[in-house]
Amino acid sequence: MTYYTIGGIVGRSFPIILFTSIIGIFTGQILNIQLDSLVSIPIILILIPALIKIGGDTGSMLGARLSSALHMGLGGNIYRNPVVRNSMLSAFIVGMCAFTFLGVVVWITGKVLDMEMAFTTLMALCLIAGTFELLAVYSATLAIAFTSHRFGVDPDDTVIPVIATLGDLIGVIGIFFTMHLLNII
Repeated sequence: MTYYTIGGIVGRSFPIILFTSIIGIFTGQILNIQLDSLVSIPIILILIPALIKIGGDTGSMLGARLSSALHMGLGGNIYRNPVVRNSMLSAFIVGMCAFTFLGVVVWITGKVLDMEMAFTTLMALCLIAGTFELLAVYSATLAIAFTSHRFGVDPDDTVIPVIATLGDLIGVIGIFFTMHLLNII
């Protein structure tokens, strides 16, 4: 019997989808609790969706690369593996470039829509929250990919959905942590 059957994929994916749904609801509740703060600074409302998307997307990109490396037998040692190191470094560079670009675009959008925030404050918010998000998401990606592979679960079935959802949660927490750090709220 083949490993890739519809029943097998659905059976392995259902608990993961249920888990990510619960995390998504929890993330939404964190945003709901901070709703008054967010409405008082509307430029942050423009920033949040894109910022949390970058972390989840680059984490998923890293997860796909790691999963492919594990399937090809290239992922052996997590600490001294050039595939892991180069994948992490390239994903981090892409993420930081995206956060920088995001800060500029949101600042320009804020000027056009008369929702200004100081450029340095907005860039600090993007880069600090983004760095926190990338480090946490990439650490989780490594752990999930290698743990899944070690226990015989296909990392393709676990890494991308879990990391995309964790990227949202960690991104929201990172934004609010950074806003408190910078005394924005």
